[in-house]
Amino acid sequence: MLMSPIEGCPDVFQIICRLTPGYHQYKFFVDEEWRHDERQPFVSGDYGVVNNVFIAREQDVVPTINHDVPDMEVDDVIMRPEAAMQIPEADLVVSRQRISLFLSTHTAYELLPDSGKVIALDVNLPVKQAFHILHEQGIPVAPLWDFCNGQFVGVLSALDFILILTELGTNGSNLTEEELETHTISAWKDGKSQLNRQIDGNGIPRPRHLAHAGPYDSLKDVALKILQHKVATIPIINPSSQDGSFPQLLHLASLSGILKCICRHFKHSSSSLPVLQHPISSIRLGTWVPQIGESNGRPFAMLRPNASLGSALALLVQAEVSSIPVVDDNDSLMDIYSRSDITALAKDKAYAQIHLDEMSLHQALQLGQDANSPFGFNGQRCQMCLRSDPLHKVMERLANPGVRRLVIVEAGSKRVEGIISLSDVFKFLLGV
Repeated sequence: MLMSPIEGCPDVFQIICRLTPGYHQYKFFVDEEWRHDERQPFVSGDYGVVNNVFIAREQDVVPTINHDVPDMEVDDVIMRPEAAMQIPEADLVVSRQRISLFLSTHTAYELLPDSGKVIALDVNLPVKQAFHILHEQGIPVAPLWDFCNGQFVGVLSALDFILILTELGTNGSNLTEEELETHTISAWKDGKSQLNRQIDGNGIPRPRHLAHAGPYDSLKDVALKILQHKVATIPIINPSSQDGSFPQLLHLASLSGILKCICRHFKHSSSSLPVLQHPISSIRLGTWVPQIGESNGRPFAMLRPNASLGSALALLVQAEVSSIPVVDDNDSLMDIYSRSDITALAKDKAYAQIHLDEMSLHQALQLGQDANSPFGFNGQRCQMCLRSDPLHKVMERLANPGVRRLVIVEAGSKRVEGIISLSDVFKFLLGV
């Protein structure tokens, strides 16, 4: 086998080897990690994800394969003759059974940190003040406390702020900027119920029921509640006792925290979950660009940085997605706009000084970043993966605090191919 860089292209290597007729598989040892070329045919086998090639003629051949591996030093190459394999149904069944058993036998109490704080807002707090608190504390959601009734009655999220700004920008709005000074969270929630026609036959808003869990509910029940209500978090509440004490807000449970428990528990026994070894491209998981992979049925949207903030907010609400990749003219990832980014408009009362259809996405993203940040790819905000990454690697990244989705990109060009969220992973693992 002979390997050498191509003249004028130091990052492109030419590999020349002599193969016998039949099936051959190979992979590369790059930066102390086994990888493969996703632009060439590849399958999953006993040695993980490998490229494969079939030599049909009964004669010696010298295939030439070019691999573009930017910013990486190629350490070794391995080629093995093996037959192509498909994901066995048994791998999926046994993996789901073991994860379901783990989640069913562990409780939400295990999600509670050794120390920390949970912020709750009074329902009589003005909306304007509430969103300033969300921005200053760097949180996208907060439970709502009704002191008169002595209970938690709901949550205020970034989506509420989006809906309020959208209403403010609509002609004939019943809510003015001045009213934000005195308009309470409770009044907004009641108005929102009216808009959503969540009223009974007498025109009275139906009582809001907060999706929550107790500390001894199973992790599986908590995960299913989050998926069922399509929320990012649910409060873990210790109910009021017979002595008349108020219920205690213990924690805000998220799929990220539950996923972290799964990864920690199976860290040294990952082989017991065989489906986690398969690449995400071989699994019906996430939302993909139509010509790239099989999607989960949801629309896939991308926006250019010069698109208006108003169009982005409308897309977030109408498509019921939590984020939108921001791409250049080649569909290469530059940034990502998420629902939680809307709280940046609370800074210096920016929401009162802008028109949603006149502010670009780039300008909106700059509000939450350093003013001197260069325009271009934002590696700190964009959490990415490759279609060749195994599921366990994707899960480990999603288990990190603050990471709710990974953008699937093409190696090198960062061209967007899809997106995988926490809810996508849990729907797949739980089979719902």
